[in-house]
Amino acid sequence: MGATLAVSLARPSRVRLVIVTMIFVASTINYADRATLSIAGPSLAKDLGLDAVSMGYVFSAFAWSYVLAQLPGGWLLDRYGAKSVYAVAIFLWSSFTLMQGAVGFFTGFTAVALLFCLRLIVGLAEAPVFPANARITAAWFPASERGTASAFFNSSQYFATVLFTPLMGWVVHNFGWHHVFTFMGVLGIAFALLWTQVIYGPKEHPSVNQAELDYIREGGALLDMDGHTRATAPGQTWETIRKLLSNRMLLGIYIGQYCITTLTYFFLTWFPVYLVKERGLSILQAGFAAVLPALCGFAGGILGGWVSDLLLKNGYSLTAARKIPIVGGMLLSMVIIGCNYVQADAVVIGLMALAFFGKGIGALGWAVVSDTSPKEGGGLSGGLFNTFGNTAGITTPIAIGYIVQQTGSFNGALVFVGLNALVAVFCYLVIVGEIKRVELR
Repeated sequence: MGATLAVSLARPSRVRLVIVTMIFVASTINYADRATLSIAGPSLAKDLGLDAVSMGYVFSAFAWSYVLAQLPGGWLLDRYGAKSVYAVAIFLWSSFTLMQGAVGFFTGFTAVALLFCLRLIVGLAEAPVFPANARITAAWFPASERGTASAFFNSSQYFATVLFTPLMGWVVHNFGWHHVFTFMGVLGIAFALLWTQVIYGPKEHPSVNQAELDYIREGGALLDMDGHTRATAPGQTWETIRKLLSNRMLLGIYIGQYCITTLTYFFLTWFPVYLVKERGLSILQAGFAAVLPALCGFAGGILGGWVSDLLLKNGYSLTAARKIPIVGGMLLSMVIIGCNYVQADAVVIGLMALAFFGKGIGALGWAVVSDTSPKEGGGLSGGLFNTFGNTAGITTPIAIGYIVQQTGSFNGALVFVGLNALVAVFCYLVIVGEIKRVELR
């Protein structure tokens, strides 16, 4: 009796904080690997003789396969579980990032074709990662903490820039662009091994206590990290996809994510090139100049999640708690267009920092996915969300490449990015409606 009482009164363990930290680190490496080409880009383009349109297509190579693999990646998660699929994904994308360093030994069309193919394979390997992040977060975190947790791992896109962009710029400056890929590849392979030793579901983790399990269960956590659809037939899978796409709320969320991710891919692909070509910075200076906007994006991401959860705890509906930061953040991010009307580099960096602070506040899409995905199709819902979002990884680099090639400047490109933020606002205010978990049965 006494032992039982002691257990019931024990303070909840905080293993979920270790879990979300591992997700954050994995996602940071993920985004850094996507950004390697933007840092290597100016030197690589010079060595291989690529113009703006050609660079746009090379930048987009990752996203073509990444988008196409989202639904298969979601199916793999539902069938084989987040832990195993995630570990294999980290190992594979890091291995093929490492191989990109070998492109430096080739020239001309062979080098471009090899780089394009390797980027395609990296995109395939990374496809399950963010749907897995949403699934793990839904399993480990109660609804009142899910916004902060999701914002934390989603802010890795900015932290990757803060941590790795100056480092990669220094590597390019001192050793050559191909060594960036070698460094990131080795780092990722080492982390894949660590992942297998730390990540478990709530019910299986050796360090979690019953008090924490009770706390997260009562708060709405799903507890089952790997779902219950291991035997899902192909016909059932497509029926689930049809139901998800016919849901107005989810469709608005998916389209909004496409627009929000347009800002992400501008930053991951063309932003360092913008600083070098339009503003006259060296690649080393551009690497350090990108840190301030990235820091502001990181701070905005954490703040957006915290504000959303605070609103929820203070009695606001889930719909209001998620929409207020998203809409406000996207409106603020439109100040990126103001860079067309100022000359001082410091002011440009300041406006970019403000824009990405707003984008960070509004980047709550993965929290919304955790809130809305059906229990029996979390992997597929996350896969569809990421499919729509990362289609921007195809269209944004190519569209900006053509705009820059045709106009000779980035002015139109910044307007293009800002207008996408406005469309995201429209989606959440007009299309999405009430935010709630979808029931397929």
